Amino acid sequence: MGAVFGLFSGFYYWFGKITGKMYNETLGKIHFWTMFIGVNVTFFPQHFLGLSGLPRRYADYPDAFTGWNAVSSVGSLISLIGVIIFVYVIYEGLASNRIAPSNPWKVNELFSAKNDVEVTSTLEWLQTSPPSFHTYQELPYVVQSTK
Repeated sequence: MGAVFGLFSGFYYWFGKITGKMYNETLGKIHFWTMFIGVNVTFFPQHFLGLSGLPRRYADYPDAFTGWNAVSSVGSLISLIGVIIFVYVIYEGLASNRIAPSNPWKVNELFSAKNDVEVTSTLEWLQTSPPSFHTYQELPYVVQSTK
């Protein structure tokens, strides 16, 4: 599930740049916490089942393992609700009229900029959202200051 959370975070990071619209951040946080709780309630009981002797990948199991398997099933349903929330976040973000700025993840409080020049680490955040086709006629490069 760590890879899946990485995919979700990449989606949220690039959504505004790719689509030109912003998602509802509150719904995104609800999605994260729902998935976080659901995944942990799903997989944490599996450790107790393994310590109790339940082999992996069994279609049927003794009745002694029913309790933790039921808890794990509830966790998977919570994760399913999280996925439904994620689909709604996509729909709501695309249907909204919230236009994404060129760089929605500005952190100017952490970096000092001279003359209010925007501080970015890469060129894609200097482009409009979404970037126009054939933005550059030739490959750009950044000139480093020698100060």
